[in-house]
Amino acid sequence: VQLVESGGGSVQAGGSLNLSCAVSGYTINTYCAAWFRQGPGKEREGVACISSHDFTTYTEAVKNRFTASRDYTWNSLHLQLNGLNSEDTAMYYCATGGYCRTCILDGRAYSYWGQGTQVTVSS
Repeated sequence: VQLVESGGGSVQAGGSLNLSCAVSGYTINTYCAAWFRQGPGKEREGVACISSHDFTTYTEAVKNRFTASRDYTWNSLHLQLNGLNSEDTAMYYCATGGYCRTCILDGRAYSYWGQGTQVTVSS
């Protein structure tokens, strides 16, 4: 199983990015998935997750700015980031796990992880 993130980069405050996570060796159609991030000097935090029934959950700091989705055709995950600010600067990771009715933003619930993609927001 391999997860590969892409789409990170450097943007100015207020800008947007679309992160992708290509999954191979594993069909994610009905599995839980999530995005986490770790900023400089900070602990890893859950950003968004999507349940096996495609219900999404977001951490308060990104609600109404980030959108998580699943692409069934390409077996991939996406995270649309809008209205970025300096607090969003971090390495972003995608992760997947087994079936879940409701997803949670706890890294222990996910078995497979990508290597991360860097997002840097300048003010």
